[in-house]
Amino acid sequence: MADLRNYVGNRIRAVRLAKGLTQQNLADTSGLDYRYIGALERGERNFSMDTLEKVLSALNVSLHEVVYLDQDKYKEGIARREAIDGFIAITEGLTEEQLAILRRVTQEVTRAFK
Repeated sequence: MADLRNYVGNRIRAVRLAKGLTQQNLADTSGLDYRYIGALERGERNFSMDTLEKVLSALNVSLHEVVYLDQDKYKEGIARREAIDGFIAITEGLTEEQLAILRRVTQEVTRAFK
């Protein structure tokens, strides 16, 4: 179980960093202590579902965005996951129209790489 706790903690840290937040920022927004956030990210604390919900809400992400788990692809997909975290962070607050434009631009860039 410690592996899962470490995985979730690492994902929370990755999302927090992708959003440019400090542990203190996340603590303030979630109503938790910054030391607790640090221990959670290091996998040192068992956390309740209520605590996880507070952290996810403060990060403005879904459970799926943090806890999807494909062990076979995890290690080789770290760079991809970091890119996705960054993409999620920069798309916050965009309108549906802006997201549609961004999606088309991304598709064009992807075609250029092929």
